[in-house]
Amino acid sequence: MPKVSLDIPEHLLNDLKNHVGDERKFVSVADAIRTACRKMLDQLDQIDRRHGRIDIKE
Repeated sequence: MPKVSLDIPEHLLNDLKNHVGDERKFVSVADAIRTACRKMLDQLDQIDRRHGRIDIKE
């Protein structure tokens, strides 16, 4: 899997860390970021579909 490096404001990282760990939603910060990216891309695909910009088969 390729690795990506990014800068993120401290307050966003702290918010993410509140959702990471045992008994939480994500197992790692990387998992939280991947999940957020997938969700955002799904939402963008839905918007593009509604506006007739793409035809993605599901």
